[in-house]
Amino acid sequence: MTIKNDVLNRYLFDDMHVRGELVQLKQTYQDIMNLHDYSPAVSQLLGELVAATCLLTATLKFEGEIAVQLQGDGPIGYLAVNGNHKQEMRGIVRLTEKTDETTLKGLIGKGNMVITIRPDKGEPYQGIVALEKDTLADCLAHYFEVSEQIPTKIWLFSDNDKQQAAGSLVQLLPDGDDKEKQQLDFEHVCQLTNTIKGDEIFTLDAETLLYRLYHQETVQLFEPQPVCYQCSCSEEKCLTAIAQIKSSELKSIIEEQGKVSMTCDYCKTTYDFDELKLQPFLLETKH
Repeated sequence: MTIKNDVLNRYLFDDMHVRGELVQLKQTYQDIMNLHDYSPAVSQLLGELVAATCLLTATLKFEGEIAVQLQGDGPIGYLAVNGNHKQEMRGIVRLTEKTDETTLKGLIGKGNMVITIRPDKGEPYQGIVALEKDTLADCLAHYFEVSEQIPTKIWLFSDNDKQQAAGSLVQLLPDGDDKEKQQLDFEHVCQLTNTIKGDEIFTLDAETLLYRLYHQETVQLFEPQPVCYQCSCSEEKCLTAIAQIKSSELKSIIEEQGKVSMTCDYCKTTYDFDELKLQPFLLETKH
């Protein structure tokens, strides 16, 4: 059977200390890319990061959101994807120059990956790792090794021609005393998952694909979770930002342009505020 919707699937292996995730995206990929004019290589890297952020969000055990950013001194100065526990995703790339580079290091240069997690209840926290590996998937595995100390393996797929992205995650579950068996279970599932192919993950539904990969194992597949594109910008957030501007500067902008406008970099939505709507901020004296 073929994929019908953008979904994230979680699964466990009976009698093994391993969990897995599988995400398959098409409409979400298209919704994000169609808002911008990125090159194929840039689109593919952003597609990988969207799939990766879905996988990372699914590892959270609480409600909240996550931001994954790649920052470097290469042609891509900044690449970010934001997601939440509802699997609502948005992403953006900021280029410092046009480029024909296609590799991670060629696009990002020397840089870091910054992962910020904001629980709805509780304090935010952040992890930073250098982008020293050749692929985004390997950089993410390194993040788990350094920040979480949990053996994790990730596979990422992105195809700008097909306008699809996908990914898989395998993670050790340290839930027993037999550390040697845990590690052997993890390595065994990783070897099986390593046979996954792009044309399979782009076209087959989760149940068919997991049977192909793990037909000798017993896999417990949970209810799939839909994934979608959703920008989190709003008029209220714009007003919160405007509140930080000095009233004298706001008056000057209104006199010159007749309004104050803010455009979301992610979704290109423009919010216009006239003098009447900004009256509370114009009356205040900001220092």
